Amino acid sequence: METISLYTLQTYWWLLVSIIGALFVFMTFVQGGQTLLYTLGKTEDERDLVINSLGRKWELTFTSLVMFGGALFAAFPLFYAVSFGGAYYVWMAILFCFIIQAVSYEYRKKPNNLFGERFYEIMLFINGSLGIFLIGTALGTLYTGGNFIVNDLHLSHWATSAYGLEALLVPFNVAFGLMLVFLSRIQGSLYLYNNIDHPDIEKRALHSLKTNTLFFLPLFLYVAGSMLLQTGYSYDPQTKVVTPESMKLLHNLMAYPLLAAALLGGVGSLLYGIYIALFKHNKKAIWYSGLGTVLAVTVLLFILGINHTVYYSSLADLQSSLTIENSSGSHYTLFAMSIVSLLVPVVLGYIFAIWRSMDKTKLTITEVKSDSHHY
Repeated sequence: METISLYTLQTYWWLLVSIIGALFVFMTFVQGGQTLLYTLGKTEDERDLVINSLGRKWELTFTSLVMFGGALFAAFPLFYAVSFGGAYYVWMAILFCFIIQAVSYEYRKKPNNLFGERFYEIMLFINGSLGIFLIGTALGTLYTGGNFIVNDLHLSHWATSAYGLEALLVPFNVAFGLMLVFLSRIQGSLYLYNNIDHPDIEKRALHSLKTNTLFFLPLFLYVAGSMLLQTGYSYDPQTKVVTPESMKLLHNLMAYPLLAAALLGGVGSLLYGIYIALFKHNKKAIWYSGLGTVLAVTVLLFILGINHTVYYSSLADLQSSLTIENSSGSHYTLFAMSIVSLLVPVVLGYIFAIWRSMDKTKLTITEVKSDSHHY
């Protein structure tokens, strides 16, 4: 156990957290699809078809979000305490948005439900729009910082009475949130185009894909450019003193060319998926865009923690900023969890097998109507 250094374990777990976060971003096609319910479904039968297509996968999005938070808590408990405890209002709003999703899928088609179908469909729209926007805003603070202070005993407190809501006043954070919303709508359009057998919905899905791509691209260029060109923060590996560094994340990519290649490949795969759907009418485009999303987001998260980079800077006290070294669990904890993490490919393989089994045939209105337990 002693042969593996603590820093190696910290880097390994930061990579795992980045991958899980990227998988969650891909899975938000469920939320994106929910916001398109009335865009794609013009009749009750069509809306039932869209909801039931997404309903087969909604638990995976929620599970990946829980895994992301759980991995952060287990591997980097100080970050969990600082962000989830300090930026309290933001995370509680996110939690509420995901609670109403679960309730809406459960009760939308319940006979004689108190509020009616339209109410729960509005709740699903709120989950898919506001929920994803707030998550994007929270993730944006990894690049812009938070108002927290950590003392010598690793006890932290938030320095503003807004408890995280002040992040909504930062243009980058807002752009990051909006970017994720439109990305989820792109992925939702591609998923439904692939999963549903209904010519009218397929046609509307392609139109939605085109519209949302036009909004996504300028937001992505702004966010990616800001990330790479903004002043970041590095720390001395010996003294742990944090200092500003111009274009820190760009320097990280230059220091690790394979990561730069993976980022470019991911962006290229995402754009290729959009292209073959719009111009080739290829229904497998979701897999290209999904792979591209996972690659690009993994890299953009991973470069935050490597090469002695501060991944969560403090706006209230620079030396309270968090790094993978000062916020992680112990060597024993990380090593023990690393052994368990070797089972992750098995779990992913099982999920993939179940996914393929569910999606062997495209979903139709007839199939939905014949299912007495549909959403």
